[in-house]
Amino acid sequence: MKVIDILNNTDKAVFSFELVPPLKGGDINKIYEAIEPLIALAPPFINITFHRDEVVYREYPDGTIKKVTVTKRPGSVALAAAIMRRYNVDMVPHIVCGGATRHKIENELIDLNFLDIENVMALRGDPIPGERFFTPEEGGHQYSCELVEQITRMNHGQYLDDTLTEAVPTNFCIGVAGYPEKHYEAPNQACDIENLKKKVDAGANYIVTQMFFDNAKFFQFVDKCRAQGITVPIVPGLKPISTFKHLEMLPRTFSIDIPHELVKEIRSCKNNKEINQVGIEWCVAQSKELIAHGVPAVHYYTMGKSENIQEIVKQVF
Repeated sequence: MKVIDILNNTDKAVFSFELVPPLKGGDINKIYEAIEPLIALAPPFINITFHRDEVVYREYPDGTIKKVTVTKRPGSVALAAAIMRRYNVDMVPHIVCGGATRHKIENELIDLNFLDIENVMALRGDPIPGERFFTPEEGGHQYSCELVEQITRMNHGQYLDDTLTEAVPTNFCIGVAGYPEKHYEAPNQACDIENLKKKVDAGANYIVTQMFFDNAKFFQFVDKCRAQGITVPIVPGLKPISTFKHLEMLPRTFSIDIPHELVKEIRSCKNNKEINQVGIEWCVAQSKELIAHGVPAVHYYTMGKSENIQEIVKQVF
């Protein structure tokens, strides 16, 4: 089932969550073990992140240093198909511009179409480690709105090879990212929402936001989106804080603010167990307020851990 149909036809809010593929050489059974308690709570769809190749420099015993391309987390498409087959749940694999040509993206979309996966999340992706700015692959996309346009064209049967006749249209529902506190590269929020509008106009069906910890910022963001003519569903994305490190890591990595009240609560904790409980309680309160304001779904970022998400979902849904 398409995510947009789930969001538009539910009589109460639903939840979804995001998975990170295992590192190369990892055991898929550990993924199954981690998500089965959440699967038991009946999420209608699950996102699978995609991680582009990285370039690293390795020193060898003879003293030489070589530039090596490393794929740390392969298998997003296969993992999505495996989970869908095993648990009969709709999957939303991420498609990113970074490190990919338009032809590579087209082939990946064809694979997903053959697997009957009809939902994708279209993202630009981050710069590779060590680079300050995002650089598109030669023959790739600079912006996520261009990626959305490519997927939309395929939905109309228009492939990159314009000599194809009677090409079968794909049938993808397209999700895109929104930023309640603006994308870190945008000069201001107004420009950021203008860029979001471009993605919707290009064919995006719904929006999932970056994590945030202050619901007021989400409500203001939605109001500004609606004022700009963005009418598609906007799903809030939440991440419960669970360790001391999150106080520094989350703002630095995702360019978000953590409310002072939450910071004070975390700093008063004696250990990560106490922090984990504070994070759960804060996220439960956020979720309940968002649902009371009529959001169609709440999306949770697990970042590889699901125990706290399980507790939140049990209390909220």
